[in-house]
Amino acid sequence: MIMGTEVPRRLTVLGSTGSIGTNTLDVVRQLGGRSAFEIMALTGNGNIELLAEQARKFGARLAVTADENRYADLKDVLSGSGIAVAAGVSGLEEAAELDADWVMAAIVGTAGLAPTLRAARRGANIALANKECLVSAGELFLDAVGTGGGQLIPVDSEHSAIFQCLDKSQRHALERIILTASGGPFRAYTREQMAGVTLQAARSHPNWAMGLKISVGSASMFNKAFEMIEAKHLFSVRPDQIEVVIHPQSVIHSMVGYVDGSVIAQLGTPDMRTAIGYALSYPNRSALDVERLDFARLARLDFEAPDEARFPALRLARTALERGGLQGAVLNGAEEAAFAAFVAERIGFLDMADVVEAVMDQLADLGPAGEIADVVQADAEARRCARDVVSRMAAA
Repeated sequence: MIMGTEVPRRLTVLGSTGSIGTNTLDVVRQLGGRSAFEIMALTGNGNIELLAEQARKFGARLAVTADENRYADLKDVLSGSGIAVAAGVSGLEEAAELDADWVMAAIVGTAGLAPTLRAARRGANIALANKECLVSAGELFLDAVGTGGGQLIPVDSEHSAIFQCLDKSQRHALERIILTASGGPFRAYTREQMAGVTLQAARSHPNWAMGLKISVGSASMFNKAFEMIEAKHLFSVRPDQIEVVIHPQSVIHSMVGYVDGSVIAQLGTPDMRTAIGYALSYPNRSALDVERLDFARLARLDFEAPDEARFPALRLARTALERGGLQGAVLNGAEEAAFAAFVAERIGFLDMADVVEAVMDQLADLGPAGEIADVVQADAEARRCARDVVSRMAAA
């Protein structure tokens, strides 16, 4: 049972078959399983076998595949279990609307925005692992959380660290937020070497075990670019208060600096279950079976400034923050399209940033988002423009 709770917490996991989702369910198991959590819904995409296995093991009320074409497969494999089955966008919406106290938002990409918004509007507490909710929708998403009345707890290791280090009674004394980055597998590469890296190399993170999208985003540092924008919204700081530092060991997950010169850091082994466990147990802490830091064996912690010539994603994030409005949605939509083109081997690794920058410049004058439809439209336009840029690159 979670420390400080007397009844099971009702939990929905949006994206249960991905790396965050599977780690979430491992944390649920460690924290007491069905005695501590009542699983309302689990959602996945094409991995029907894993989704069904999870639903049976944790006694989910509802299992949802985002792929409408796999509905019959999921229904067949869960036949006789008593677990309800749904599919597609409507299925994700149904999962979000179930009366869960907590929703783990772990669907990768813009596909996670709509169901997470629905959960926030009805008042669920959101454990946020989906970057696009804040990168693309920003203030609109925060307004939805505020209107619903739930809590927003970050799950990214960096933002979880800041959340834990930030003294809410001393917000006036906050000077800076320092996001740490491992530097990924190409930290010591020259631009010439980076130009020739393969998808297989880009998906191999030195410290973390993650899915394809997040691994490539870490290698290009687009993930860190998104985290800069998220930090601005999560912690109400100015762009000039957000710093990034390369920390290869991934032991310090991020830091908060105060006006008296103090810097508070959160440390731990690179294991997403720590941040997930903190979010699901909040405001308490619960015991987890994760590796403990051995400082004598660790011996040293290294830091260096990021090179924005080799990792231009950081510069593009600052541009988006300065422009404001819908630039976050443009950045995200263009990056997802560029990522897809890289995976399809239509463009090179460094070309992804060139595609995103071209699209951001082309759509630099978009105004603020008045409603979610504006975000959706900006995202679609950014993807269309990105595909055009990719086509020109491929033809050159």
